Amino acid sequence: MTQADFLKSPLTQPCDLPDLDLTGPGRFVNRELSWLGFNWRVLEEAGNPRVPLLERLRFLSISAGNLDEFYTVRVAGLRELAHAGNTTPAADGLTPAEQLVLIDEDARRLMAAQQATLSDLMGMMAEQGISVVGRKDLTKADIAYLETAFLEQVFPVLSPLAIDPAHPFPFIANMGYCLALQLERMKDRKARQALLPIPAQIDRFMALPAPEGQQRFIFLDDLVLLHMDSLFPGYRVKDHFGFRVLRDSDLEVEEEAEDLVREFEVALKRRRRGEVVRLTISTNAPKALRDIVMRELHVKPEEVIELDGMIGVADMKELVLDERHDLLWPQFTPRVPERVQDHDGNMFDAIKQKDMLLHHPYETFDMVVRFLSQAALDPDVVAIKQTLYRTSKRSPIVE
Repeated sequence: MTQADFLKSPLTQPCDLPDLDLTGPGRFVNRELSWLGFNWRVLEEAGNPRVPLLERLRFLSISAGNLDEFYTVRVAGLRELAHAGNTTPAADGLTPAEQLVLIDEDARRLMAAQQATLSDLMGMMAEQGISVVGRKDLTKADIAYLETAFLEQVFPVLSPLAIDPAHPFPFIANMGYCLALQLERMKDRKARQALLPIPAQIDRFMALPAPEGQQRFIFLDDLVLLHMDSLFPGYRVKDHFGFRVLRDSDLEVEEEAEDLVREFEVALKRRRRGEVVRLTISTNAPKALRDIVMRELHVKPEEVIELDGMIGVADMKELVLDERHDLLWPQFTPRVPERVQDHDGNMFDAIKQKDMLLHHPYETFDMVVRFLSQAALDPDVVAIKQTLYRTSKRSPIVE
């Protein structure tokens, strides 16, 4: 990847664009392809040697999370238009079906680049004492430690599921990750297929005992495969692969609905069960088992992406370790405006003296939270009306 230094690079010389009709659709850049171009730029920061190592890993995770959201919303919307037979071109002249073809080509290249970047970063992290070990690299002490950790932290929340006529294929939620297993019963070698959904509340990496100054982890898939005898007693694993589902999460809400709250409740429930827009699977998946998964999820071959590497790269953010200050940006502490300090933290008094303009991130956003908290406790405040674009799991604004 080439790195751009806009402060030191010479200006690009202007050039003529031959055969470009400035009144036609060719003068526009497609919105979706432009967004993918932006996400390529995010990924480039993961390859930027001037960025601290774990911050590069964070950029990689952001790039993968962005792409997931792009598929579940933007691609899902285009897919609906294409399936409905809509051939109306966008401003750049591309129909929904044409856009989907170009998006698929670029997104596959982007995901391959993410895997290559991940491989490079993992090598650099190992040099810095942060390693992800495989099953073959575990010591006896590691295995003993993991036995207890698995039974206490992982085993209670796993639900192994057989796949046969008596057990219908389960619903896999949006961004749900599963292991598909080809099993063999040891006493008579009878074959059986099974699924092992991995709950989202379990971290994808488990810490292992490590010497001082080092951090060792094992991938959750390896931890689970190491203890298959606890999950499927009497069976051995003949083959397996991982897969991840992305579903249509585009919200369609009737703005003139009589009960808007009820309308959103219905839309959100419908979104959780939206159609699959992308299925990511491990390479070299056994064909019979792969066909079962594709058939049950109603996925077409062109909607399947095979990955030779980690599925769910966004989860790499778990390895951005706060204790490794040497591999992160220096911590920045935003300032508290003097006027707020002059009024002992009372936002109303500070604003009453003079209008206040906060410059983030240089001035702390806590001032906004404090203002709302004080307003919520003020008996003279009748209502607080605000649009929240996105909330955290424990939002102080909502509280």
